Amino acid sequence: MNTADLGLPVAVPSTALFTDQYELTMLQAALRSGTADRRSVFEVFTRRLPEGRRYGVVGGTGRVLDAVENFRFDETILGFLRERGILDEPTLEWLADYRFRGDIWGYPEGEVYFPGSPVMRVEGTFAEAVLLETVILSILNHDSAVAAAASRMSVAAGDRPLMEMGARRTHELSAVAASRAAYVGGFHTTSDLAAGFRYHIPTVGTSAHAFTLLHDTERDAFTAQVETLGSGTTLLVDTFDVTEAVRTAVEVAGPGLGAVRIDSGDLLLIAHRVRHQLDELGAGKTKIVVTSDLDEYAIASLAAAPVDAYGVGTQVVTGSGHPTCSMVYKLVARADGEEPGTPLRPVAKKSMGAKTSHGGRKWAARRVDEDGVAVAEVIGTGPVPAELADRQLLVPLVSAGKVVAREPLDAARDRHIAARDRLPLSATQLSRGEPVLPTEYV
Repeated sequence: MNTADLGLPVAVPSTALFTDQYELTMLQAALRSGTADRRSVFEVFTRRLPEGRRYGVVGGTGRVLDAVENFRFDETILGFLRERGILDEPTLEWLADYRFRGDIWGYPEGEVYFPGSPVMRVEGTFAEAVLLETVILSILNHDSAVAAAASRMSVAAGDRPLMEMGARRTHELSAVAASRAAYVGGFHTTSDLAAGFRYHIPTVGTSAHAFTLLHDTERDAFTAQVETLGSGTTLLVDTFDVTEAVRTAVEVAGPGLGAVRIDSGDLLLIAHRVRHQLDELGAGKTKIVVTSDLDEYAIASLAAAPVDAYGVGTQVVTGSGHPTCSMVYKLVARADGEEPGTPLRPVAKKSMGAKTSHGGRKWAARRVDEDGVAVAEVIGTGPVPAELADRQLLVPLVSAGKVVAREPLDAARDRHIAARDRLPLSATQLSRGEPVLPTEYV
């Protein structure tokens, strides 16, 4: 959901320059050769998952729809291209009227995917579809990487809430996208107010060590915070001595203190000590929040600790070691002529090595067993087998240039949880392994 959905006035910038120059030079050459209007099909997929990952998560679909809708070449952008001498005048004139008028199909946001899954299919003329390559890939590669990391952390956390706190660890615009993707992957809140404003994600935040150091004593800092935010606030207790800080926190806020946060040290050991101390002080309902550069493995190691919530920063916004999904955007079918109705024929790159791909306009379905558990990702170019007809994964996103699949962000989040739950149990193992589903081409 964007700010327009809130009924607020907002200037939506063009996304047309979120692209590589060769998209435009290909367009110019295709216009000159007379091939620009050939009907074409591009597909987004990845040849492999990041090492050790057992499934991927589709993230960023809603942002792709915004980007496609706002892919416009206004006078300022055309002036820039003209001044740089990047394009000739006929091409600039063509771009002045550019609107994507084709169709886009894709896995709905939050769905899981595997090697070869056609997570997005873009259909239109070569000219209109090729221009979208870079912006679509930049969004899907980033957001899907964050969503996958968030999903793994969500599995590790179980029923305990996850707070995304990584805005300061990445580019300011990436931070907003990362908050959104983390929410899709299973996080509950974000510290980033821009993400809260733009996407309705619940926001959280209280104070940092600087606030404690600002005051003459830790007690003064706690008192100021409680007087401002109430006794239900979360007090940061590891600036100096944790044991003394917890005692002071309960004295200041009373047994109704909302939570204490631990941001350093041996979190497993300290959490146990703090829980015991809080209980002895009569603050049995005060929760314990831990932060400190957590990832899915650190979260899993705290499963037996008396921890109530986790705050995650760097690792989630950077994909926990895998900041991209290596998705590609490949031409898989095209017409031999420009006339409407000209049949499509499959095309594919046939270079040596691991960069080969499968040609043809594809469908995808997920085969399940008698218990409804997924057993295979099935991809084909011919008729869909009858037994898979109601298991197809691609849904219409854009039809004749019009977005047809906007949805609340919570719908994508709920979809991901449901899709993950239908995978084999081994999908949730954090140990390194192969994709949990094989990809079958038929």
